Amino acid sequence: MNKIDLADRCAVVTGGAQGFGRAITERFVTSGAKVAIWDHDQALAEKAAKEIGGAVTAMKVDVTDTAAVEAARDATLKAFGKIDIFVNNAGIAGINKTVWDTDLDEWRKVLRINLDGPFICCKAIVPTMVKQKYGRIVNIASIAGKEGNPNAAHYSASKAGLIALTKSLGKELAGHDITVNAVTPAAAKTAIFDQLTQQHIDFMLSKIPKNRFVLVEELAAMVAWLSSEDCSFSTGAVFDISGGRATY
Repeated sequence: MNKIDLADRCAVVTGGAQGFGRAITERFVTSGAKVAIWDHDQALAEKAAKEIGGAVTAMKVDVTDTAAVEAARDATLKAFGKIDIFVNNAGIAGINKTVWDTDLDEWRKVLRINLDGPFICCKAIVPTMVKQKYGRIVNIASIAGKEGNPNAAHYSASKAGLIALTKSLGKELAGHDITVNAVTPAAAKTAIFDQLTQQHIDFMLSKIPKNRFVLVEELAAMVAWLSSEDCSFSTGAVFDISGGRATY
């Protein structure tokens, strides 16, 4: 493992109790950061915090609830004194159906968590970063946001929107020492697979030239660098980690 220096940095990872989020939290702690896990599952978040050890705290947060996000922000600032790094990782896959068979409520649920959530979090966190004159924001998008996966239009659209949000916010904050970047991973074998059909899982694997799914540790390594001081000039950018699948 290459050493990335996040000593004395304070981070928030949404959906940090499992999957990508937990791996990112573990990598941050190994790199010297304090981490607040914001997750809708309080018990799972507390379990993860205890198992990871180090300076990790768990908070129950619904990222689609503005008041809850602002309360969590204030609680995190009270506990840590600052928020240097913010990772928008919380998300859901939704049900695999064609566009015409997808219920509007299902569409809205996925967009609400995957796109409204990061917007609400950024809106709450950015003024704090501007005031402290430093920040690193990393949005966990998906290769689906670039290519669009069949039978997953809601998920694909939400991740495409997150990429666009990244580009817009990156430009808005370019005059500050605050970077905003997105990563577009291929699928990983996490709990989100429980929401997918085997047919959809097989389809995703067939599209990856490396013929395997990304490891959560590989994604965490990229996020750790994007969250470091070394990443000072890349902003509004999209970093591919799709095993060769991406064509742009």
